[in-house]
Amino acid sequence: MQIDSATATISPARTTVAASMRRFQDWLCQQLETADGSATFTEDAWAHEGGGGGRTRVIANGAVLEKGGVNFSAVWGRMSEAAARQLLMPDPSYFATGVSVVQHPRSPMVPISHMNIRYFEAGNGEAWFGGGLDLTPIYVDEAQARWFHEQIRAVCDDHNPAYYARFKAWADEYFYLPHRQETRGVGGIFFDRLTVGKDGDFDELLPFVQAVGEVYGRTYTALMQENRDRPYAAREKQWQQVRRGRYAEFNLAIDRGTRFGLETGGRTESILMSLPPQAEWHYNLVPEAGSPEAATQAWLRKDVAWAV
Repeated sequence: MQIDSATATISPARTTVAASMRRFQDWLCQQLETADGSATFTEDAWAHEGGGGGRTRVIANGAVLEKGGVNFSAVWGRMSEAAARQLLMPDPSYFATGVSVVQHPRSPMVPISHMNIRYFEAGNGEAWFGGGLDLTPIYVDEAQARWFHEQIRAVCDDHNPAYYARFKAWADEYFYLPHRQETRGVGGIFFDRLTVGKDGDFDELLPFVQAVGEVYGRTYTALMQENRDRPYAAREKQWQQVRRGRYAEFNLAIDRGTRFGLETGGRTESILMSLPPQAEWHYNLVPEAGSPEAATQAWLRKDVAWAV
């Protein structure tokens, strides 16, 4: 899928960012395939009704990854006025490109992971970057959670020393299930609008977003390798299904990317790729006091100083 030249001339930045996103998708798929060691991604190329399209890449039944996706899109069009207001778009005409990633491992000892990087242009000329990454361990390993945050903080510090604290707090607020009063996992960073001009030059913001993608690929594949052979039994597998249910609740009820895709006529299969292959819901399930499950539940709160 290519951006047609007539559309690309509106903003040269579009072709630059979309090409970067495509290259990142290729690189990340290769990294994940190597770390899994068994399964490979399949691709579904699709067209968007307004213009543009994307490449949905999914992996399934791997040695580590039970289900996952690395999706690229570059689309444009005009959304309804109601959708524009709901999504805080300053103009209903838009261009959007990005890569969205969710991985659901087979083993409950390997964390679920998410990453998204994106670029928007509104019809009024306003342009911004967004993105984030977070980790959802089924069982929180404190040392691994701290290492994950330290890697992210180092990347943020390389670009702007204020980024980590600001975006970590934003992630704590965003990756939160208010109806459960718990965070989705151990968090990470989240930034919704880094506006070109207001928050930095294009040539400053794009490298930061690229670095966010790179640190995700590097850290998550390391965690895949570190945890893939850890033993587990039926109890751990059932807790994984419960935690997957919480993940599904967030993506269906709260996630803005899901809303944006559905509101703008995106490909439904690609949008809902983020959902786990199986999940469970139990009425008023409370982990046994002193259990590993209760210990993980205790970590699912805002404002944990992971990187100290």
